[in-house]
Amino acid sequence: MTIQVGDSIPACTLKIMGEKGPQAITTAQLFDGKKVVMFAVPGAFTPGCSLTHLPGYVVLADQIKAKGVDSIICLAVNDAFVMDAWGKTQNADELIMLADGNAEFTKAMGLELDGTGFGLGIRCKRMAMIVDNAVVKHLAIEPPGGIVVSAAEAILQLL
Repeated sequence: MTIQVGDSIPACTLKIMGEKGPQAITTAQLFDGKKVVMFAVPGAFTPGCSLTHLPGYVVLADQIKAKGVDSIICLAVNDAFVMDAWGKTQNADELIMLADGNAEFTKAMGLELDGTGFGLGIRCKRMAMIVDNAVVKHLAIEPPGGIVVSAAEAILQLL
């Protein structure tokens, strides 16, 4: 079942790149007591994600944070090494590049996308959400091929 507005973020452990390599981080650490914008992409380094979706959040990060947002998270079903490298190539220093390598968090939210027909395996649907103290306040899931309702500009207008 897909996560809905009013639902709590599921408890899960994910990975981010730390000083000594991949390190565990929990959803409690990421969301509890914080206002967070999280967006998900089907895959790091893919065209729509690299040319449009992530760059929008990089460019608007200061404006988004000025609206009281504590952190901006970019989630993908990729490993922490890939997410770190992608973040560096995109100058995403103000974002948390969150790796859901086994799609456990994605599945817990009911947002999995079956990309096996394209050789991609299970990925996360393209989406964005506004989360306040681990409760979903807004959820925007894109139809296939779209980057409109989950774009940084659309989320900024909702804050």
